[in-house]
Amino acid sequence: MYFDTAVHVLSIMCDSESHTWQEAFKVLGIKYNPDGFTLNREIQIPMVDATPTADPKQTNQLALSTDIPLSPYNKAYIRLYIPAKTPTGTKLPLIIYLHGGDFVLFSASTVVFHEFCNNIAGQFPAVVASVEYRLAPENRLPAAYDDALNAILWAKDQALGVGGRDPWLEYADFSRVFIMGSSAGANIAYHVALRALDFDLGPLKIIGLLMNQPFFGGLQRTQSELRLEEDKYVPLYVCDVLWSLALPQGANRDHEFCNPINGGSYLGRVKRLPRCFMKADEGDPMVDRAMQLVHLLQSYGVPVIYQFNRGGNHGMELSDKTAAKNLYDDMKEFVFSTKPTQNGCGDGPKRH
Repeated sequence: MYFDTAVHVLSIMCDSESHTWQEAFKVLGIKYNPDGFTLNREIQIPMVDATPTADPKQTNQLALSTDIPLSPYNKAYIRLYIPAKTPTGTKLPLIIYLHGGDFVLFSASTVVFHEFCNNIAGQFPAVVASVEYRLAPENRLPAAYDDALNAILWAKDQALGVGGRDPWLEYADFSRVFIMGSSAGANIAYHVALRALDFDLGPLKIIGLLMNQPFFGGLQRTQSELRLEEDKYVPLYVCDVLWSLALPQGANRDHEFCNPINGGSYLGRVKRLPRCFMKADEGDPMVDRAMQLVHLLQSYGVPVIYQFNRGGNHGMELSDKTAAKNLYDDMKEFVFSTKPTQNGCGDGPKRH
């Protein structure tokens, strides 16, 4: 019964007249298990273990990493990174990172995201807390947002030393905290930054938000979506099915989780966001969505640094070393040029 209902919903929400949800499932390498609820994710990009100790055989090891349970009730955890050569006498920015995968795929331990965080920790340098959040459809949104918020609250407890501080967090400057995400991770970063405004996070202070090729959508197609409808990397019919798996039951793509421009409960908080970085590429079908969000942020007076690149594709930094280096350099410049202010997230709700 549940499987039949799921198939019906997916067939409705895949808007393309020339594609089916079955095609999308094949592209994504997923199948429903016999329970009709959980997914069998057949395409497995390798996952790697954390590396908590230095490997004497690796002369160029950039970072160390360790896994820390985030919740006793689910499988969410933090993969924490510090530079292999830790600095003395100086504190490092703390970056809370949300990986990509369209809410449905991958893990903080997936090798491409693990290496991404290794590079950030070692090259910036920074302390990086990469969040292993729950995936859809087993855990639909806002589950991933909840896990990201729990990661921020965990960082607050670390700042306060609740229950004892992890020794690696002694290297972190809790007054310079950034939320960073790519693709679906950038979507999560945006929403959790807005959610965090409801909390007094002191002494933690979120002073920047970095979004790389954010995964957003909507019922009305943008020009870039129409131009790149059959994109090699994120064709629209696949995106439609992914949203049908990720959004709350009964919601469509104009829900605020998917389309933040459309309104919703968060708009009144946007003006209180900290400085933002946005990176978008002409060859990404969602580039117009990213630029719409830039304009929204600017209309509320939020300082935005944005990088618009000609050409490119969604997720290009994961396979193109030059693109990756350019992204690292741009994000590093943003992180180290952003200074703690009284307007960062973490001061709790403002009363007027």
